[in-house]
This record gives sequence, structure tokens and C-alpha cells, in this order.
Amino acid sequence: MTLRQRLTAPDILIAPGVYDGLTAALATDAGFEALYLSGAAVAYTRLGRPDIGLSTASEMTDTMALIADRTDLPVIMDADTGFGNALNARRTMQSYERAGASALQVEDQTYPKKCGHLSDKSLIPKEEMAGKIAAMADARRHDTLIIARTDAIAVEGFDAAIDRAGSYIDAGADVLFIEAPRDSGELSRIADTFKGRVPLLANMVEGGATPISSATTLEDMGFDIVIFPGGIVRALARSAQDYYASLKATGSNKAFSDRMHDFDGLNSAIGTPEMLALGKRFDGKS
Repeated sequence: MTLRQRLTAPDILIAPGVYDGLTAALATDAGFEALYLSGAAVAYTRLGRPDIGLSTASEMTDTMALIADRTDLPVIMDADTGFGNALNARRTMQSYERAGASALQVEDQTYPKKCGHLSDKSLIPKEEMAGKIAAMADARRHDTLIIARTDAIAVEGFDAAIDRAGSYIDAGADVLFIEAPRDSGELSRIADTFKGRVPLLANMVEGGATPISSATTLEDMGFDIVIFPGGIVRALARSAQDYYASLKATGSNKAFSDRMHDFDGLNSAIGTPEMLALGKRFDGKS
């Protein structure tokens, strides 16, 4: 089933954030139907830096290719601003498709962008954003979805965000993503305005501008996709801080052992026995 086909189902699609082959494999094993790769997660994990537009297109495609090697699930991939103008956005579509993405999310911030839940963002004209969407649609070779994101709520206000979103649908967006609604009322107004026109995506960021809502609540409102893009990084970062503090304090992993895999546990989680058995099929030995 393609991602487009899945979005015709009545139940909401939950796409957890991943950032490498390991997290992609673990999320797949947990039973999810799709994954989300954000520029923020790549910046956090590969660079150890904030989400302020530092992740490059090549770093994103390299990461996507490794994830595609580890899972067959469709991956929604953050394309930031398309990394430049309409021609850059067109090239981003082509390179992301080659890497294995099933959907590209592109936004109307100026380049370089900032996390949608940071302040002091700025936007390009809606006509320029519409041109990027059209250029990406023209460039795609597969049934790759274009998710149009607007950050206008924090910059120009809610009504402007609604206006921009309508323009992006007209330009050819397959899915709509209005970033950082500030309360449940704004979430409901987005759904009431656009549901039935294109699938709607909601973004859940722990500590961000939007109140955390359950997938069931968002489905009842009329949303079709909910992403949790950075949750895994925040969970692992907290665990890593605790682990390193414990190791420094005690000089051993013993005190932390009930909160971590042992050698065999990790190998089981990443499929080492299965990989070794597969290797034996092709090693030419009886």
C-alpha cells in the first residue's frame, strides 16, 4: 500500500520520528505504518546542534538512504525550505526520491529556516512558495507526496496562515501542514476549514507551541496524520545524560544495567542472529 492509499483510510496515521537505521528498525518493529525523518533530528544527532537550518540536503539524503536500507515503511521526509529557490526545491525532490522518501515536507520560511516552535521566524511571499510546490510536483518521478507547511501563525497571524494554506493546495500540495497552532481551538479551525480537501497533518512537539493531543483526539477533529518528530531524540538524550552521569559517578555500568540492553539484548533487537543466518546461506560452505 502506498502512502497516498493509506491516507484514504479513516483512521489517523501515526508517524514517529526516526534519525538513523537503528531507530527506523526499532520503530518498524514496534508496528508503525510510516516514519518521519526531520531536519531537526539530523541536526540534533549528527551535528549536536539546534534546528536552525544547519542540516544540509546531502546529510538528509545520506540519512534517508541508510533508513531505506533498514525498513520498507514509507518515510515522510523534511525538506525544510527546499534548500533555496524553486530550482533548488525541484532538485531536492529528485534527490530525496532517489534516497527513498515517500513524501516531502516543504515550508514557507526564508532560508536558512528555524524550528517551527522557535520565535523570530520570517517567511517568503506565498507566491514564491506556490512556485516551489509547483516545481516539486513537476520534478517528481514517482507518487511522492508534497506536504506544504506554513509557519505563518507565528509571523503573520492565524488568518494569514489559513490564506497561505489555501494557496498551497491550489499550487498542488497533496497534504497540508499548518505549523504551531497555539491551542485546541486553532487546531479545530484548521480541520474545519480544510478537511475533505486534502489530508491534514498535525505536529506534536513536547514543550512546543501546540498543546500535546492524542492521535484519537486529532482524528476526531479531522486530522489524517500526526507526527512526533523529535520525541525519540528527547527520550534518548535524557537517557544518555542519565547514563553518562551514572558511569562518571560510579565508574561502572552496573548501577544503570536495568535501564539498558546487555550485549545479547541489543543484538536481538537489531537482528544479529537473523543476519548471521542469512550470511550462512550465501557463504558457499556446506
